[in-house]
Order: sequence, then C-alpha cells, then structure tokens
Amino acid sequence: MTRVAERGRVRVIVAGGGTGGHTYPAAAVIRALRTLVSDAGAAADVLWVGTPDSLEQRVAVENRVDFAPLRAGRLRRDHNPLRMLTDVENIKDALRLPGSVIAAILLVAKFRPDVVIATGGYVAVPVGVAAALLRRPLLIHEQTSGIGKANELLAPVATRIAVSSAASLELLRGKARDRAVVTGNPIRAALMAGDPQAAVRALEWGGYTPELPTVYVTGGAQGACQINDLIIAILPELLQVANVVHQCGRTSFTDINRHAETLPGTLRARYQLHEFIDVDLLADIFALADIVVSRSGAGTLAELTALGKPSVLIPYPHSVGGEQARGAEHLADHHAARALIGNDATTDRLRAELFHLLFKPATRTAMSMNAAAMGHPNAAAELAVTALDLAMGF
Repeated sequence: MTRVAERGRVRVIVAGGGTGGHTYPAAAVIRALRTLVSDAGAAADVLWVGTPDSLEQRVAVENRVDFAPLRAGRLRRDHNPLRMLTDVENIKDALRLPGSVIAAILLVAKFRPDVVIATGGYVAVPVGVAAALLRRPLLIHEQTSGIGKANELLAPVATRIAVSSAASLELLRGKARDRAVVTGNPIRAALMAGDPQAAVRALEWGGYTPELPTVYVTGGAQGACQINDLIIAILPELLQVANVVHQCGRTSFTDINRHAETLPGTLRARYQLHEFIDVDLLADIFALADIVVSRSGAGTLAELTALGKPSVLIPYPHSVGGEQARGAEHLADHHAARALIGNDATTDRLRAELFHLLFKPATRTAMSMNAAAMGHPNAAAELAVTALDLAMGF
C-alpha cells in the first residue's frame, strides 16, 4: 500500500451487473477497496458503469458510488443456435454493440481510471473492450465455477483474471490461464459474525430444542418449489430429530403453512416457516444451522464454503450453462457437500443424505472442514488488493 499512499488518489471504474450474482460482488469489492485506500491515507474515486434503471444502479446509490449508465446489447441464449442467431432482439442488440463500445471508450477516456474491474454481465463487455483499447489495466472476475459469456469474451484482453474456483482454471484458453488467480467470490463481511442465540431470540423460537441439530432450508429469496416439495414430504420425520428453519418464498408460504398446522404440537414448535429471511438476520441463521439445504448458485456456494457449512445441494436444473450443477458437483467431489442433481433429487435421496449427516456428527465435522478449505472469506479484500496492484503498475 506504500505506492497507494505516495500517489494519494486512485481512480477505478467498476463495470458489471444485470443480476445479483454480478452486482453484489462488485459492491463488496468497492467497499474493500475504499477501506484499503483509506487506511493507506489516500482517496479512491470510483465510478460504477451499468445498465440504467437497474439493480446495479440501485446498489451503487446505496453504497454512495457515482454511477454512469450505459446501454449495452445482450445475447439471449437458446438451445437452438439458429433460433438464437435469428432472434429479432439479438439482432437489434448486435447492431447496438458498436455504439455501446464507442460510448464506453468515451467514458473510460474521460474518467482516466488507473484500473478497470469487470464483474460480468453484458454491460461489462463494452467497458472491458474500451479498457483494452485504451491500454488501461483490466481485471475481470468470474463468480461461478465455469466461465461466463462476458468473461469468455474479455479473457483474451484482460490483464488479470480472478476466478472464484480452481475449477474455472482448466476452462481458460491459451495464455489466459497464466494470468489467472483464484480469489474466491466476495461475500458480505457481516456473514462471518453470526450469533446462534441471537437467531433464536429474533425468531422468538419458544419451541427450539437446543439438544437437537438445526437444519436451514432455503431456495433463495424467491424460494424454490422443488426444494419445498421435497422438504414437506419428509418434514414430520425430520422434526423428530432436528429443528428446522425453512425460508420458502412468498408463492408457497400459504400452502406450506397450512400443512405445518397439521403437525403435532411438539413438532410444529420446532419448525420455523418464513417467506423471506431478512438480510440482517441471515448471519445469525447461518451460525445457528448445523446443515443447510439449498440451491447451488455462485453466491450461495461462496457463503457456505466461507462459513464451512455442511450442506445438501439441489441445483436449479435450468441455470445458465448448467453452472449450478457444476458448482454442486465440484463441492461434492471434494467431500464438501452432498449434491442431488437431476433425477437424484428425490424424497428418498434427500431423506438419506440429511439423516446420515444428522446422525453422524463426525461426518458433519469433516464436511465442514472440507468446505472451509475451499472457502475464501477474504475474497473481497483479495480482489481489491489485486486491483490496486494493477493500478500501481505491478
């Protein structure tokens, strides 16, 4: 950080968004970068480039980051290549791409960043191309265990390629692999400081049985009907041996709650059903949980491994490029999770995997250690340091 202090000011462009998977890591890196620069006695000028009226614009405002809107074309994927190439919207966006690159060049030339960080999403492509054309250091970050379309396009011109999983390295072509570094996927620092008893108090969980392990079931913010159906099928058995916190989403809440009311009183008292878990409570819920049942998106896997949480993963079967299945398999291959993929995602398999973990504390402990060994709790700081090294010419 000596060079940062000597320079006194660092200028950074961050480009990415479209989904939470691209947006929240960008926000985490910005926070970490600002902290490092401030601790060095310098100042950071950060500009976030994203799609107008988007999630990334809202998150930028929440984090007090200057935002520059840029309209960029997107590629709508289809299993039929001909249909993808003849899609009217794809054609329109392809025609828009040269204009978005020119706009990005003007933006980068005016801001004069010391480094450009691209976290994925179609808006990252023109900004990354502009950085390369203007010879500004370009750091791209891949959140999944694969390589996303935007990063696949930018990898040949990137100065440094940060990946979240070693599984991504073998997918990089040619010399790109020599410029790659495994940093992990940033998570919110608050997740590392959960308090299990605070969760019990916040949930007002009078029926919580401390002698039993706790299972946290989640399908993400919107819930997952597949996971909900599997859990409900084994719920009476599960509640005999565990406490359960179930975040089911708004769509399924009424039906599941009606089913829960038919449970015997003692079992019902051990069951916490919620449409949504507030982000401020999530760290405490994770701290309370002995086992997590969830999808296997990039952000979820980053959290589970950083926290060293044993898990049973049920990937979303229609994720782009099969990235959720690939991520779940990667953890399962390292004995850091159990993965129920495709036809294996059945009631019988979920029951078998969950009960094995519930009745075998030593297996849970080993899985926890394996998961933690794959985790990167300091990923945001690692990415920020990598970006600052590039900005300083290292």
